[in-house]
Amino acid sequence: MAKRVLVVDDDPIQRRILEETLKRCGYDTRVASSGEQALAALEAPEAGGISLVLLDLVMPGMDGMAVLERLSHLPGTPPVIVQSAHGSIDAAINAMRAGAVDFVMKPVSPERLEVSIKNALKIEALAVEITRIKRKAEGTLTFGDLITHGDAMARVVSLGKRAAGSNIPVLIEGESGVGKELIARAVQGESERAGKPFVVVNCGAIPENLIESILFGHEKGSFTGATDKRIGKFQEADGGTLFLDEVGELPLEAQVKLLRALQEGEIDPVGSKRPVKVNFRLISATNRDMIQQVKDGKFREDLYYRLNVFPIWVPPLRNRLADVPELARHFLTQFAAEEGKRINGISDDAIELITTYSWPGNVRQLENAVFRAVVLADGDQLTVDEFPQIATHVEGFRAAIPDAPSMAIKKPAYTGPVVLGAENVVPRTVEVPAGLSGLSALGLPIETDEGEIRSLESIEADMIRLALARYRGHMTEVAKRLKIGRSTLYRKMRDYGLEERVT
Repeated sequence: MAKRVLVVDDDPIQRRILEETLKRCGYDTRVASSGEQALAALEAPEAGGISLVLLDLVMPGMDGMAVLERLSHLPGTPPVIVQSAHGSIDAAINAMRAGAVDFVMKPVSPERLEVSIKNALKIEALAVEITRIKRKAEGTLTFGDLITHGDAMARVVSLGKRAAGSNIPVLIEGESGVGKELIARAVQGESERAGKPFVVVNCGAIPENLIESILFGHEKGSFTGATDKRIGKFQEADGGTLFLDEVGELPLEAQVKLLRALQEGEIDPVGSKRPVKVNFRLISATNRDMIQQVKDGKFREDLYYRLNVFPIWVPPLRNRLADVPELARHFLTQFAAEEGKRINGISDDAIELITTYSWPGNVRQLENAVFRAVVLADGDQLTVDEFPQIATHVEGFRAAIPDAPSMAIKKPAYTGPVVLGAENVVPRTVEVPAGLSGLSALGLPIETDEGEIRSLESIEADMIRLALARYRGHMTEVAKRLKIGRSTLYRKMRDYGLEERVT
């Protein structure tokens, strides 16, 4: 979706010129003929759709400086570019001090205006990212910080805000990678526990023999290796929120103690003589069918009903593709800054590609795809060519795979016809036995230097090396050409010691 620019100018001719210029640059526009109209548009409920304000400095009634003064007291206002036909150094300085991000002279050229807008939007995006990261670290992230423009997430946000107003246990359900932890953080950020500890426990990543010690803590000497007293996750979350990710992975023994903690508000550290009172807000998350887990006897029914007091189901990304463009731009801003690359946006074709793909790995897969695209990008915007793995799975799209670089190989033992060889392998031609005319004399070596037949594993390793070099490490394309699955390809690369190969 194109960014919307609010044009504020009392001159109808100037408004029309700026409107047409902005449309040619790919922006959506909205106009206001006075400062009062501009403020009304920015204070309206739909003001969130305005990404930037192009403000005339000299207008009758409320002028540009008065508008800037009012905007300085409004939260979440878009960046403002001031323009004037009566420019001076003092006017520019005053406007910038009042909150404008740039100052342009009338009549402004389309090129100058486009550069100014792109810079302003990029600075604003970075500022938003910094604010979001800061709030996440401080435990004050809110639902307003989440990127949820589609209708599919409206119910999630509504339920999350209701949950934030209470201390009720929440169970967030959804596929892996949909952003369940962010929903949990937003619930805390809008609750009375905002700014308090937010302790994350991945229940599926804790060794079964240590889970009680990690969750509930232990006393010194309570078991072999317990050389010091340890505070458990429940006590770390005292006064704040405990987030149990993948709670369905908890072993049955730990489920009993978790049930007691929920019912009594106290825990029993391993080796402790008396229980410890704890005050925490519990939010759980799972990607499993918990009802089936209960039926299979893998999860306690009484604990399930204690956790599932207020369920929130987060839809997969394929059901909210309207969020994909904005999420991709969010990740682009983050990773471009981290990688030090000047990437201004994503091409229309690339946007069409990523909004057509089903994203089985959900938001986490999109994040990784954009990260890879930023690393691959050589231009000032991401194109379809930077999403080769995605383009392979979407009909009508094809990413151009760059030519493989020339490789230095060892001098062949045979000096006759040219042989297709693999990296770091001495190529050798072989005679084609009678009756096997379908074999080519130009192929990978099948003999060792001693004249023995090579093993299938070594030939297969050479074939994978050749494919990796030919397709520049595009793993989806390599797997496709070798007619094996990607997981099989990765396993074989590990087995053959090819993981460290740099393409």
